[in-house]
Amino acid sequence: MWLRNCWYVIAWEHEIPAAGSAELFTRTVLGEPILVMRRESGGFTALEDRCCHRLAPLSKGRREGDCVRCGYHGLKFDASGRCIEAPGIPLIPQKARVRSYPIVNRNRWLFVWMGEPERADTALLPDNFSCDDPAWTHKPGYLHYDTPYLLICDNLLDFSHLSYVHEKTLGGSTAIAQARPEIERVDGPGMPGIRVTRHVPGVPVPPYYRRMRPFEESALLDRWFVYDFLLPGTLLMHSGGRPVEDAPEDLSRAVRLHSCQTLTPETQTTTHYFFQQSHPADQGDEGVTEGIYQSLITAFNEDRDTIVAQHRNIQRKPDAPMLALAIDGALVQFRRLLAQRVAAEHQETA
Repeated sequence: MWLRNCWYVIAWEHEIPAAGSAELFTRTVLGEPILVMRRESGGFTALEDRCCHRLAPLSKGRREGDCVRCGYHGLKFDASGRCIEAPGIPLIPQKARVRSYPIVNRNRWLFVWMGEPERADTALLPDNFSCDDPAWTHKPGYLHYDTPYLLICDNLLDFSHLSYVHEKTLGGSTAIAQARPEIERVDGPGMPGIRVTRHVPGVPVPPYYRRMRPFEESALLDRWFVYDFLLPGTLLMHSGGRPVEDAPEDLSRAVRLHSCQTLTPETQTTTHYFFQQSHPADQGDEGVTEGIYQSLITAFNEDRDTIVAQHRNIQRKPDAPMLALAIDGALVQFRRLLAQRVAAEHQETA
C-alpha cells in the first residue's frame, strides 16, 4: 500500500558524489531503481536506473558532464532522460528515453516525487528544519530494514515500546508506556498526518540524557514527546525533559531535542530509514553530538531486531490476526488515513 503522489527521501545530500566524480549513486524507491547525480550547476538529476534499450543499469555506465552513458551499448542520456547519442544510429527514436523524477533538496534531504510529475508540489514537503539549521546540531544517520515500512511506522506511532525495547537506552522507565498520549489529526499546510503528544512526569533520567547535562543520580525529570507523523512516513518531533522542581516554562536545565526521521519503502519487504536527532548548537560539543548519534544507533538497532523478528513471525503465518488494543490508536488512525489517500489515487487513475 504505497502512496505515489508525494515526496520520498532517497538520500542525504552528502551521499551523492561530487559532480566531477566518476562514482554513480543508485537507490531503489517503491521498487524502482533510481540514479541520482549532482549537476555541475549544483542541482540534482534523478533518472530511472534502467536503460531503455536492453534494460541494463545506467549506474553501471559512466558519467559524461551532466549526462550518463550506458555501459552496455553506449546510449547517452541527458539530465531530462532523453537519449542524445546512440553509437551507430544516426536517427535516434523519440521513444529512446528513460523516466526522470522530480527531485528537490530540502535541508539536506533529497526528495524524489514518485507519482505524476506534473503534480509535484514543494509545498507538500515536510519541515525538516533541524537537518540544516545553525541553531541545531546533529550527525545524520541511515539504516536499512529487511521489513515492510508500515511495521516501522507502527513502531514510531506507539512510543510505549520505549519502556521495554529501549529500557536501558532511550526509555529508562515503564512510566512512558503508562502515560496516555493525546492523538489528533494534522491537516496541512503540507501532507496530512497524526500528532501524538505524550507527557511523562517524574521519571528517572535516561542514560543518554546524562551525556548532555549533569544530573544527580536521584534526579527525576518531567519528559515530553510531541511529534507529527506525516504521510507517507515522516516523523518530526520535539522532545526533552526538565527537572521536576523547575517550572514548565523554565528550560534552563532541560534537555531539548528535535528529531527528523523518515521511512522510504525500497520494496514490499525492505525499507530505507533516514534519521537524525538534533540538540541546540549552544548546548554541547562534538562529543555530545556523537554521543546522541551512538545512542540512536544502539536504540534503533534494538527496534530493528524486534521488528525483523516480528516480520519473520508474520511470514510464518500471514493470516494470524493481530489483537487490537487501546494503545494502537495512533497507528490505526495513520493506517486508515494512508488507505484513504491510496484509494483516492487509484480512483483518479481508474
